Amino acid sequence: MAENLKGCSVACKVSLSQLQTCCRQERVFCQELGLNKKNFNDYEVEYLCDYKKNRDEEFYLVKWKGYPESQNTWEPRKNLRCVKLLKVFQHDLELELRKHRKRRSLKKLDSSISSYLVQKAKQRQELQRWEAHLNKMRNHKGRIFVLNEVDLEGPPKNFTYINNYKVGDGIMLNEVTLGCECADCLGNPVKGCCAGASLHRFAYNDRGQVKLRAGLPIYECNSRCCCGMDCPNRVVQKGIQFDLCIFKTDDGRGWGVRTMEHIRKNTFVMEYIGEIITTEEAEKRGHIYDRQGATYLFDLDYVEDVYTVDAANHGNISHFVNHSCNPNLQVYNVFIDNLDERLPRIAFFSTRHIKPGEELTFDYKMQIDPVDAESTRMDSNFSRAGLPGSPKRRVRVECKCGVESCRKYLF
Repeated sequence: MAENLKGCSVACKVSLSQLQTCCRQERVFCQELGLNKKNFNDYEVEYLCDYKKNRDEEFYLVKWKGYPESQNTWEPRKNLRCVKLLKVFQHDLELELRKHRKRRSLKKLDSSISSYLVQKAKQRQELQRWEAHLNKMRNHKGRIFVLNEVDLEGPPKNFTYINNYKVGDGIMLNEVTLGCECADCLGNPVKGCCAGASLHRFAYNDRGQVKLRAGLPIYECNSRCCCGMDCPNRVVQKGIQFDLCIFKTDDGRGWGVRTMEHIRKNTFVMEYIGEIITTEEAEKRGHIYDRQGATYLFDLDYVEDVYTVDAANHGNISHFVNHSCNPNLQVYNVFIDNLDERLPRIAFFSTRHIKPGEELTFDYKMQIDPVDAESTRMDSNFSRAGLPGSPKRRVRVECKCGVESCRKYLF
């Protein structure tokens, strides 16, 4: 029996830092874990809890990584080599003292302030773990950052990050059976390529910027096409390309999203992803969301009001994008591997140049100026099953976008 197990191995469920802590507690050296006589007594600081000053020497109350809070110790500044944690602690302390209008030259912190600093440190850990989880779940190039410098709210509960539509009960996505035969879809399209199949001109220029007027559908090359992923008619399907930050707004609008990079005008930014449900199911959920004061329902009403995307519990970073009456994102209906016009993919493209640090927004009731008979079929009815302005909803919601052209109410 032992011979059959020769060469077998089992992954350890304990992290490296936890193993190092166990060794230190048991006074055991371990070269494989990097513990020797020189660094054996070097303990890792998890976060700083409190501050005091005795004469001219500063002391910090330290929470040691791998040890319970009951073993926190006061350490002089000279003993601490955690420069980043010290800067974070000082930043949080400065903000809290400013809020309470207290002087920086304190010899001892009030218990309320030190309690807040501990909560802030724990919240930061939660957000960092959530950020790592989001980046582990994403399948796109753009990284996700998380920041909350407003309050102590942590990651949202009951939210699962997904990269593609989650199909609800009784809904079928019919995959395409044909693709284009182009060797060069932009330079030499065969029979109009995929875009030509709908009698529309090519959607993108050679830099991937959309050329079509809002309201016209975009038909990208699909999995049956002869071209590869470097084809210029594959933009939305490549996913989010920009680093984005989920941040807590300071004006009562909850979480928002800002870009970390410069975004050119008419550039694809993200898709609105969620669970595809019927409008009947959306009506039921809308009543529940009414009572919660929030909703994430987006009607797919390009040709018929049959299906809705619900991003309340399953979605991507678009879940956190706020409304504005003067938005920098525009909605387009996109078709790739599914050509059912009742089930378009909802893509957001930039309406103007967007600077790093600028919040991303779209209009929850974006109207499209008609340019032909077909374009009048499309408008952006975000949350029509759950937001005001619809016969399905009875409550008016005040708009907090703050722009000069604000309509005061979402609908």
